[in-house]
Amino acid sequence: MLRDLIVSAIVIGSLPFCFKRPFVGLLMFTILAYMRLQDMAWGFARYQRWSFYVAIITFAGYFFAKDKKPPILEARTVIMVLLAAAIGVGLFFAQGEAPVDPKRYIEYVKIIAISIFTTAVVRNREHLRILIWVIAMCFAFYGVKAGVSGVVKLANVYIKRGPGGMIEDNNDFALALAMSVPLLFHLGTSERNPILRKGVFVMIPLTMVAVVLTRSRGGSLAMALMVMVLVWRSRNRLLGFSIAGLAACAVLVLAPQEYKDRIASIKDYEQDGSAAGRLKAWAVAGRMIRDNPMTGVGFRRFQMNYLTYEPNPTAEQVGGEGTIVAHNSYLQIWAECGTPAFLMYISLIVLSLLDIWRLRKEARRRYHASWILSYCTMFEAVLATFMLGSVFLNRAHFDLIYHYIAIILVFGKVARQEMSDEHAYPIRASGVRSPLVAMDTGGFGRRPQSAPGFRHTSLAPRRA
Repeated sequence: MLRDLIVSAIVIGSLPFCFKRPFVGLLMFTILAYMRLQDMAWGFARYQRWSFYVAIITFAGYFFAKDKKPPILEARTVIMVLLAAAIGVGLFFAQGEAPVDPKRYIEYVKIIAISIFTTAVVRNREHLRILIWVIAMCFAFYGVKAGVSGVVKLANVYIKRGPGGMIEDNNDFALALAMSVPLLFHLGTSERNPILRKGVFVMIPLTMVAVVLTRSRGGSLAMALMVMVLVWRSRNRLLGFSIAGLAACAVLVLAPQEYKDRIASIKDYEQDGSAAGRLKAWAVAGRMIRDNPMTGVGFRRFQMNYLTYEPNPTAEQVGGEGTIVAHNSYLQIWAECGTPAFLMYISLIVLSLLDIWRLRKEARRRYHASWILSYCTMFEAVLATFMLGSVFLNRAHFDLIYHYIAIILVFGKVARQEMSDEHAYPIRASGVRSPLVAMDTGGFGRRPQSAPGFRHTSLAPRRA
């Protein structure tokens, strides 16, 4: 009962602030979505629609605000709206005997709405940094908790499920944790307060241990790629690769034998039942795409139509059990929602990557733009982690990826606005390397400047 009262007090107490400052409402919604604060209660508070209440109050506050700004009108926001519309149209052509359930589609529309709303209320560099802190700490809470448990019990821990919601499945949980590590790394290398900086750097290995404890092969592969991106963008790649190699050796020595066996089974995918099931699911998805290229079989209706497109089902599947999901985000959205939706989904990721690379190129030409390079590295690693992890997971409708795409869009706007000030961000002479730019391309060996820290972040760039 005490937990329920605490959770209720936190959420209800935040509602006036959510109305007065919609950005605070976005932060509270983020905590409820990613940290799953309500799941920490055991009674009445656990089953309340807190996210709905916060969203209603936040949107009302935004509507009545005098200084509100519209969402950013850009190709990616338009594509997100069109993607939601295309998936909705596909419901009219959905296949399967069961009637269409609009609830899941409405949940997806909410994801898109919150993502677009993010571009309206995250207005400056300070907002951007606070939002990154909140998202990172939401996942670090579970990463540290699971990581400490694994270290204390000498890795004899198996995380079979996540906290709940979109990260209830252990594979989804592993992917979300892996995607949070670049955020923690960025915060650790850019934080000026030494206590906070050390605390964040402790969170990183513990969160990575938590990924290992899920026994998720897709999560482990995605995390390995994430480390490679961070190392490649670091100032001292040799040191970075050395640290990564030592970490890999530590995993091989300390990880439970079950985890080692699962990782080793990747090369024997033809004999592995789980991997064989994925290959069969991909083949089924291919047949769905071939027969329904424009509208797919319907949003969230892959399993329902699995047997229709499986020529050699097992006895278990014929009995109504054992049908499997697409196990690939790209094939999932293609098979369920059609080619137009698939192309729009891919374009969101590609356009975000291209934007990051263009920003990096421009920032490297200027003095005092090291913070932009740090954000570019962070977002590049996040997208790379998701792109590889989603090859093995059914996460085309993952809340996080749409939210990150919106945040990257905001970051691009804020970064370009600041770099438009030629006096604050002068273009350096050809052949001259800025020491600040040199420090920021990843963080290994970087010496953070001494300053008050998180609670004081100057929005004004330093002048030469």
